[in-house]
Amino acid sequence: MCDTCGCNVTHGNEGLIRPGGKLHKTESGKEAVSVLHSLLHENDHTAKHNRDHFDQHNVLAINIMSSPGAGKTSLLEATIQQLAETGSGATLRIAVIEGDLETENDAERIRKHGVRAVQIATGSACHLDAHMVHQALHNLDLAEFDIVFIENVGNLVCPASFDLGQHLDVTLLSVPEGDDKPAKYPVMFRKADLVMISKCDLLPVLDDFKVEKARSYLRDIASTAPVMELSSKDKSGMQQWIDWVRQQIAARIRFLEDHPVQTAHAHHHHHHQHQHVHNE
Repeated sequence: MCDTCGCNVTHGNEGLIRPGGKLHKTESGKEAVSVLHSLLHENDHTAKHNRDHFDQHNVLAINIMSSPGAGKTSLLEATIQQLAETGSGATLRIAVIEGDLETENDAERIRKHGVRAVQIATGSACHLDAHMVHQALHNLDLAEFDIVFIENVGNLVCPASFDLGQHLDVTLLSVPEGDDKPAKYPVMFRKADLVMISKCDLLPVLDDFKVEKARSYLRDIASTAPVMELSSKDKSGMQQWIDWVRQQIAARIRFLEDHPVQTAHAHHHHHHQHQHVHNE
Protein backbone atom coordinates (compact mmCIF):
# COMPACT_ATOMS: atom_id res chain seq x y z
CA MET A 1 0.00 0.00 0.00
CA CYS A 2 0.97 3.63 -0.45
CA ASP A 3 1.86 4.38 3.15
CA THR A 4 4.61 6.84 2.21
CA CYS A 5 2.71 9.20 -0.05
CA GLY A 6 -0.56 8.84 1.85
CA CYS A 7 -2.63 8.04 -1.22
CA ASN A 8 -4.39 5.16 0.53
CA VAL A 9 -7.11 7.72 1.24
CA THR A 10 -9.00 8.73 -1.91
CA HIS A 11 -12.27 10.48 -2.63
CA GLY A 12 -13.68 7.00 -3.14
CA ASN A 13 -12.98 5.76 0.38
CA GLU A 14 -12.50 8.90 2.49
CA GLY A 15 -16.08 8.67 3.78
CA LEU A 16 -15.04 5.55 5.68
CA ILE A 17 -12.65 7.49 7.94
CA ARG A 18 -14.63 10.72 8.37
CA PRO A 19 -16.53 11.29 11.62
CA GLY A 20 -19.41 8.84 11.58
CA GLY A 21 -17.72 6.68 8.97
CA LYS A 22 -17.28 2.94 9.38
CA LEU A 23 -13.56 3.26 10.09
CA HIS A 24 -13.54 6.54 12.02
CA LYS A 25 -11.47 6.07 15.16
CA THR A 26 -9.57 8.76 17.04
CA GLU A 27 -7.30 11.62 16.07
CA SER A 28 -4.40 10.28 18.14
CA GLY A 29 -2.75 8.64 15.14
CA LYS A 30 -1.98 5.54 17.18
CA GLU A 31 -4.42 3.50 15.15
CA ALA A 32 -3.08 4.55 11.75
CA VAL A 33 -1.79 1.11 10.82
CA SER A 34 -5.05 -0.62 11.68
CA VAL A 35 -7.02 2.02 9.77
CA LEU A 36 -4.89 1.54 6.67
CA HIS A 37 -5.33 -2.22 6.93
CA SER A 38 -9.08 -1.72 7.24
CA LEU A 39 -9.14 0.56 4.21
CA LEU A 40 -7.48 -2.14 2.14
CA HIS A 41 -9.95 -4.70 3.50
CA GLU A 42 -12.87 -2.45 2.53
CA ASN A 43 -11.30 -1.94 -0.89
CA ASP A 44 -11.08 -5.70 -1.43
CA HIS A 45 -14.68 -6.14 -0.31
CA THR A 46 -15.86 -3.54 -2.83
CA ALA A 47 -13.62 -5.07 -5.51
CA LYS A 48 -15.36 -8.42 -5.03
CA HIS A 49 -18.71 -6.68 -5.37
CA ASN A 50 -17.51 -5.05 -8.61
CA ARG A 51 -16.28 -8.39 -9.97
CA ASP A 52 -19.59 -10.04 -9.12
CA HIS A 53 -21.36 -7.23 -10.94
CA PHE A 54 -19.22 -7.76 -14.05
CA ASP A 55 -19.79 -11.51 -13.87
CA GLN A 56 -23.55 -11.19 -13.52
CA HIS A 57 -23.53 -9.46 -16.92
CA ASN A 58 -20.89 -11.69 -18.57
CA VAL A 59 -18.59 -8.69 -18.92
CA LEU A 60 -14.81 -9.06 -18.92
CA ALA A 61 -12.96 -6.30 -17.05
CA ILE A 62 -9.34 -5.57 -17.96
CA ASN A 63 -7.21 -3.16 -15.94
CA ILE A 64 -4.55 -1.43 -18.07
CA MET A 65 -1.54 -0.04 -16.19
CA SER A 66 1.69 1.69 -17.17
CA SER A 67 3.82 4.73 -16.54
CA PRO A 68 2.49 8.07 -17.85
CA GLY A 69 2.70 8.34 -21.62
CA ALA A 70 3.31 4.65 -22.33
CA GLY A 71 0.36 4.54 -24.71
CA LYS A 72 -2.65 3.23 -22.79
CA THR A 73 -5.20 5.54 -24.42
CA SER A 74 -3.57 5.12 -27.84
CA LEU A 75 -3.86 1.35 -27.43
CA LEU A 76 -7.57 1.66 -26.70
CA GLU A 77 -8.09 3.98 -29.67
CA ALA A 78 -6.22 1.58 -31.96
CA THR A 79 -8.26 -1.32 -30.60
CA ILE A 80 -11.52 0.44 -31.40
CA GLN A 81 -10.28 1.37 -34.88
CA GLN A 82 -9.02 -2.13 -35.63
CA LEU A 83 -12.35 -3.67 -34.71
CA ALA A 84 -14.18 -1.17 -36.90
CA GLU A 85 -11.86 -1.72 -39.87
CA THR A 86 -12.29 -5.49 -39.74
CA GLY A 87 -16.05 -5.15 -39.60
CA SER A 88 -16.23 -6.86 -36.23
CA GLY A 89 -16.81 -3.86 -34.01
CA ALA A 90 -20.49 -4.68 -33.45
CA THR A 91 -19.61 -8.09 -32.08
CA LEU A 92 -17.36 -6.71 -29.33
CA ARG A 93 -19.11 -4.00 -27.37
CA ILE A 94 -16.61 -1.86 -25.47
CA ALA A 95 -16.82 0.59 -22.60
CA VAL A 96 -13.91 2.41 -20.99
CA ILE A 97 -13.37 3.73 -17.47
CA GLU A 98 -10.63 6.38 -17.51
CA GLY A 99 -8.59 7.33 -14.46
CA ASP A 100 -6.59 10.57 -14.30
CA LEU A 101 -5.76 13.06 -11.60
CA GLU A 102 -7.50 15.81 -13.56
CA THR A 103 -9.12 16.55 -16.98
CA GLU A 104 -11.35 14.48 -19.24
CA ASN A 105 -8.86 14.52 -22.10
CA ASP A 106 -8.46 10.75 -22.40
CA ALA A 107 -12.19 10.06 -22.06
CA GLU A 108 -12.90 12.60 -24.80
CA ARG A 109 -10.41 10.83 -27.08
CA ILE A 110 -12.32 7.57 -26.59
CA ARG A 111 -15.73 9.17 -27.05
CA LYS A 112 -14.70 10.58 -30.42
CA HIS A 113 -14.65 6.96 -31.63
CA GLY A 114 -18.25 6.45 -30.56
CA VAL A 115 -17.39 4.40 -27.49
CA ARG A 116 -18.85 5.03 -24.04
CA ALA A 117 -16.25 6.39 -21.62
CA VAL A 118 -16.62 7.32 -17.96
CA GLN A 119 -13.96 9.63 -16.52
CA ILE A 120 -12.78 9.35 -12.93
CA ALA A 121 -10.85 12.37 -11.67
CA THR A 122 -8.80 11.05 -8.76
CA GLY A 123 -7.63 14.42 -7.47
CA SER A 124 -4.43 13.80 -5.51
CA ALA A 125 -4.64 9.99 -5.62
CA CYS A 126 -2.13 8.38 -7.97
CA HIS A 127 -4.21 5.25 -8.56
CA LEU A 128 -7.77 4.05 -8.92
CA ASP A 129 -9.40 2.06 -6.15
CA ALA A 130 -12.42 -0.23 -6.06
CA HIS A 131 -14.69 2.45 -4.58
CA MET A 132 -14.00 4.82 -7.49
CA VAL A 133 -14.70 2.07 -10.01
CA HIS A 134 -17.89 1.17 -8.17
CA GLN A 135 -19.05 4.76 -8.49
CA ALA A 136 -18.21 4.75 -12.19
CA LEU A 137 -20.25 1.61 -12.76
CA HIS A 138 -23.37 3.57 -11.86
CA ASN A 139 -22.84 5.35 -15.18
CA LEU A 140 -22.71 2.14 -17.23
CA ASP A 141 -25.43 -0.36 -18.10
CA LEU A 142 -23.25 -3.46 -18.20
CA ALA A 143 -25.92 -5.35 -20.12
CA GLU A 144 -24.85 -3.28 -23.13
CA PHE A 145 -21.19 -4.38 -23.13
CA ASP A 146 -18.92 -7.38 -23.57
CA ILE A 147 -15.78 -5.81 -22.13
CA VAL A 148 -14.85 -2.89 -19.90
CA PHE A 149 -11.32 -1.55 -20.12
CA ILE A 150 -10.18 0.30 -17.00
CA GLU A 151 -7.34 2.68 -17.81
CA ASN A 152 -5.57 3.24 -14.52
CA VAL A 153 -3.62 6.34 -13.56
CA GLY A 154 -0.15 6.48 -15.12
CA ASN A 155 2.08 5.13 -12.35
CA LEU A 156 4.26 2.02 -12.05
CA VAL A 157 3.91 1.74 -8.27
CA CYS A 158 0.60 2.42 -6.52
CA PRO A 159 -1.96 0.92 -8.95
CA ALA A 160 -0.46 -2.54 -8.44
CA SER A 161 -1.62 -2.55 -4.80
CA PHE A 162 -5.35 -2.03 -5.32
CA ASP A 163 -7.83 -4.62 -6.58
CA LEU A 164 -10.51 -2.89 -8.63
CA GLY A 165 -12.66 -5.91 -9.33
CA GLN A 166 -10.97 -6.58 -12.67
CA HIS A 167 -10.43 -10.04 -14.08
CA LEU A 168 -7.11 -9.35 -15.78
CA ASP A 169 -4.20 -6.91 -15.58
CA VAL A 170 -2.28 -5.70 -18.62
CA THR A 171 0.92 -3.73 -18.07
CA LEU A 172 2.48 -1.67 -20.84
CA LEU A 173 6.22 -1.14 -21.16
CA SER A 174 6.97 1.46 -23.81
CA VAL A 175 10.20 1.45 -25.79
CA PRO A 176 11.20 5.03 -24.74
CA GLU A 177 11.13 3.99 -21.06
CA GLY A 178 13.96 1.48 -21.36
CA ASP A 179 13.99 -2.29 -21.12
CA ASP A 180 14.90 -2.46 -17.40
CA LYS A 181 11.57 -1.31 -15.94
CA PRO A 182 10.46 -4.85 -14.93
CA ALA A 183 13.56 -5.05 -12.72
CA LYS A 184 12.92 -1.61 -11.19
CA TYR A 185 9.18 -2.09 -10.65
CA PRO A 186 8.78 -5.83 -10.04
CA VAL A 187 5.45 -5.66 -8.19
CA MET A 188 3.71 -4.02 -11.13
CA PHE A 189 5.11 -6.37 -13.74
CA ARG A 190 4.73 -9.48 -11.60
CA LYS A 191 1.04 -8.64 -11.22
CA ALA A 192 0.48 -8.53 -15.00
CA ASP A 193 -1.42 -11.25 -16.85
CA LEU A 194 -0.02 -9.81 -20.06
CA VAL A 195 2.97 -7.53 -20.63
CA MET A 196 2.80 -5.41 -23.73
CA ILE A 197 5.89 -3.74 -25.17
CA SER A 198 4.35 -0.64 -26.72
CA LYS A 199 5.60 1.91 -29.25
CA CYS A 200 7.58 -0.80 -31.04
CA ASP A 201 7.66 1.39 -34.16
CA LEU A 202 10.45 3.25 -32.30
CA LEU A 203 12.70 0.19 -31.92
CA PRO A 204 14.78 1.02 -35.03
CA VAL A 205 15.45 4.49 -33.61
CA LEU A 206 15.83 3.68 -29.92
CA ASP A 207 18.05 0.69 -30.50
CA ASP A 208 19.27 0.60 -26.90
CA PHE A 209 15.95 -1.03 -25.99
CA LYS A 210 16.38 -4.79 -26.36
CA VAL A 211 13.20 -6.84 -26.35
CA GLU A 212 15.03 -9.94 -25.17
CA LYS A 213 16.50 -7.98 -22.26
CA ALA A 214 12.99 -6.93 -21.20
CA ARG A 215 11.87 -10.56 -21.41
CA SER A 216 14.90 -11.61 -19.36
CA TYR A 217 14.09 -9.08 -16.64
CA LEU A 218 10.54 -10.45 -16.52
CA ARG A 219 11.83 -13.99 -16.09
CA ASP A 220 14.13 -12.75 -13.31
CA ILE A 221 11.14 -11.52 -11.30
CA ALA A 222 9.35 -14.86 -11.84
CA SER A 223 6.77 -13.42 -14.22
CA THR A 224 5.17 -16.04 -16.45
CA ALA A 225 3.01 -13.52 -18.31
CA PRO A 226 3.02 -13.64 -22.09
CA VAL A 227 4.77 -10.72 -23.80
CA MET A 228 3.44 -8.97 -26.89
CA GLU A 229 5.19 -6.42 -29.09
CA LEU A 230 2.85 -3.80 -30.47
CA SER A 231 2.62 -0.37 -32.02
CA SER A 232 -0.62 1.58 -31.85
CA LYS A 233 0.81 3.90 -34.50
CA ASP A 234 1.63 1.48 -37.33
CA LYS A 235 -0.79 -1.20 -35.99
CA SER A 236 1.83 -3.95 -35.88
CA GLY A 237 0.86 -6.58 -33.32
CA MET A 238 -2.71 -5.30 -33.05
CA GLN A 239 -4.36 -8.45 -34.36
CA GLN A 240 -2.50 -10.59 -31.84
CA TRP A 241 -3.76 -8.31 -29.07
CA ILE A 242 -7.36 -8.42 -30.27
CA ASP A 243 -7.19 -12.20 -30.62
CA TRP A 244 -5.95 -12.39 -27.01
CA VAL A 245 -8.81 -10.20 -25.79
CA ARG A 246 -11.37 -12.35 -27.58
CA GLN A 247 -9.83 -15.50 -26.12
CA GLN A 248 -10.08 -14.04 -22.61
CA ILE A 249 -13.75 -13.12 -23.13
CA ALA A 250 -14.51 -16.64 -24.32
CA ALA A 251 -12.56 -18.17 -21.42
CA ARG A 252 -14.47 -16.04 -18.90
CA ILE A 253 -17.83 -17.06 -20.36
CA ARG A 254 -16.83 -20.74 -20.14
CA PHE A 255 -15.71 -20.23 -16.54
CA LEU A 256 -19.02 -18.61 -15.60
CA GLU A 257 -20.95 -21.43 -17.22
CA ASP A 258 -19.17 -23.85 -14.88
CA HIS A 259 -19.23 -21.51 -11.88
CA PRO A 260 -22.56 -19.61 -11.82
CA VAL A 261 -22.42 -16.27 -10.04
CA GLN A 262 -24.12 -15.94 -6.69
CA THR A 263 -26.54 -13.00 -6.76
CA ALA A 264 -26.34 -12.12 -3.07
CA HIS A 265 -24.49 -8.89 -3.88
CA ALA A 266 -26.73 -7.90 -6.77
CA HIS A 267 -28.64 -5.34 -4.73
CA HIS A 268 -25.81 -4.40 -2.38
CA HIS A 269 -26.18 -0.73 -1.59
CA HIS A 270 -23.55 1.91 -0.84
CA HIS A 271 -23.79 5.64 -0.23
CA HIS A 272 -21.76 7.34 -2.94
CA GLN A 273 -20.52 10.71 -3.94
CA HIS A 274 -20.75 11.13 -7.71
CA GLN A 275 -19.22 14.55 -8.23
CA HIS A 276 -15.92 13.10 -9.43
CA VAL A 277 -17.48 10.78 -12.03
CA HIS A 278 -18.46 12.25 -15.36
CA ASN A 279 -20.07 10.68 -18.40
CA GLU A 280 -21.12 11.95 -21.78
